[in-house]
Amino acid sequence: MNNPSKLARQRTIRELIARSPIRSQQELADALVERGFEVTQATVSRDIAELGLVKVPRAGGHAYVATADLAPAAPPNADDRLIRILSEIPITVGRSGLTLVLTGSPGTASVIAQAIDESALVEQEGTLAGDNTLLVLFADDARLERWLARFRALQALPIRAPSPAAGSSQITAEATAR
Repeated sequence: MNNPSKLARQRTIRELIARSPIRSQQELADALVERGFEVTQATVSRDIAELGLVKVPRAGGHAYVATADLAPAAPPNADDRLIRILSEIPITVGRSGLTLVLTGSPGTASVIAQAIDESALVEQEGTLAGDNTLLVLFADDARLERWLARFRALQALPIRAPSPAAGSSQITAEATAR
């Protein structure tokens, strides 16, 4: 049942719906045929069900999306803790394929990973923390790039509600890491 062509086809379906709106099963079937897959409407229908795709309103009509992409809206100020942590811990960011390697000071990786997991950052597949290093895993390059841009923006933000003791010593994590 999990033959390589099925896995490749379903991976292609996920890529197709992530890149552009797919409005019907026939449109999806046509796009798959253009990419060299032999599919029937029944095959496409099964793939849609197995992948958990749903139709949602989009500009110009409805389109398929993965239910995983329909993450609930983050509560207001969901990023506050992450912003505070990023302002206090110098973090360097490296990359290896579809994995970002974030390095902080000793003993901080799990705190940073938890703050990422609780934030409004949702493009990652998951985080894995060691002592001072954490890995942020991604399914594709586009999600990694969007996540990294948003993370860099959060690094540059000042703390929203600074404590009186913080004073003028606020330095962004990015500036500290230089």
